[in-house]
Amino acid sequence: MVILIGGVGYAGKTLMAQNLLEKYGYPYLSIDHLKMGLYRANFECGFTPFDSAEDIGEKLWPVLKGMIMTAVENKQNMIIEGVYILPRRVNELEDEYIENTISLYLGFSQGYIERRFQTEILRYRCVIESRNYENSNTFDEYMAENRKQKELCRQANANYFEIDSDYQKEISQVYTWIDNELIKKQLPPDIIPKNFS
Repeated sequence: MVILIGGVGYAGKTLMAQNLLEKYGYPYLSIDHLKMGLYRANFECGFTPFDSAEDIGEKLWPVLKGMIMTAVENKQNMIIEGVYILPRRVNELEDEYIENTISLYLGFSQGYIERRFQTEILRYRCVIESRNYENSNTFDEYMAENRKQKELCRQANANYFEIDSDYQKEISQVYTWIDNELIKKQLPPDIIPKNFS
């Protein structure tokens, strides 16, 4: 099974991937590492780290798609997370791959961003890894990015989870949803996940 975790920056995608690694034993890949590896290997790779998430996502999609296909064909489990997972591209996967993929996207309501941009969103953005955020978004840029992600998910009829008031409570519901999706996709009984705590 391949679990794809997309959505806006600072929403907890990497933390979720780490928690799912610990829970299920599925390895995970941060697309940020793939992006930077390709860019550092060849500065003329077709994008820069400062391009839009959508532009980078388009450039990385053929590689990402190939990884998803290979994992499914080899019956391997994998978690892939990052802002560069484009909902409409995931929808273009053939049925064989869709059936063995769970995709979800994380975002915030406008009210949540207005109330907690400084106190929570920016404060906890480095909970899993230390990154240099000198070029991080302004409030207005982040609000626009979140609106755009939500619209892209709506257009693709993607599984979009919007945090509105209580991050811990609402994100725990996403973990429960993942559990249920894995069960629905008929995992063998010996690896059906335990309840997430």
